[in-house]
Amino acid sequence: MTQARASGHTLTEASENYLKAIYHLRAASTDGRVATSVLAEYLAVAPASVTGMLQKLAAESPALVDYAPRRGVALSALGEKVALEVIRHHRLIELYLFEALGYPWDEVHAEAERLEHVISEAFEDRVAAMLGDPEYDPHGQPIPRKDGTCPEPVGVPLSTLAPGRSGRVARVADDRAALLRYLASVGIVPGARVEVVEQAPFGGPMHVRVGDDAERPPLALGAQVTDEVFVDVGD
Repeated sequence: MTQARASGHTLTEASENYLKAIYHLRAASTDGRVATSVLAEYLAVAPASVTGMLQKLAAESPALVDYAPRRGVALSALGEKVALEVIRHHRLIELYLFEALGYPWDEVHAEAERLEHVISEAFEDRVAAMLGDPEYDPHGQPIPRKDGTCPEPVGVPLSTLAPGRSGRVARVADDRAALLRYLASVGIVPGARVEVVEQAPFGGPMHVRVGDDAERPPLALGAQVTDEVFVDVGD
C-alpha cells in the first residue's frame, strides 16, 4: 500500500497508476470517458483485470471513478485530484533528478515512476521549494500545482505543421528513453527553434531544420518523432 493521499485514501500503486492512466488517456476523448479496451492496451494488462480494478475504484467511498460496462470510465472529482497529485510527484521528481542530481533526461521517467508513489507531502513541498515552485518538468510537461490545478499543455504536434512554419519546442513525450536520447543528440529540446522545410509525399519523412542557423542541413524525421514533439508556434 502507498501512503494516504491528500484525498484521505490509502491506495495501492496499481490503483494510482490506473487513475493516472485515465487522466492521460482522456485527453483524446470527446466526452472525458476512456474505453476499457484502450486502458487495457495502454497499461498492457488483460481487459478482465481492467474491469476488476475499475469496479474496485468505483466502489470506493467516495468513488474515484465513474464506471459503467460498455460506457467506459471517467474520473470523479476526487479521482482527478489523486491523479494530479501523483503526476505532480512524478514531474517534480523528474526535475529534481535532472537539475539537482544530474540525471540525463532519458533516465528520469523510469526513476520517477518508482518514486512517485512513496514520497511524503513534506518531501514534495521541500523539493518544490528547492526548485522554485517550477511549472514544467525537464521534458516541458506542465507540473500540476499544489492546489490541484494544472497549467494547460502548450504546443501542437510538429507533424501538423506545414512547410514554412516554425516555432519553439514546448514539450516532448517523456516515456520513451530511446526517443529522448535521439532528440537530445540532434538538439530537439524545449526552447529549441524548429522549422519545417519540406514534407515528403505519401507518408514520407518531414524535413526539419533545428536551431537558428539557416545554413544547417535539415533532418529527415519520421512520424514516430514528429508526433511526439510539440511546438509553440506563437499564434
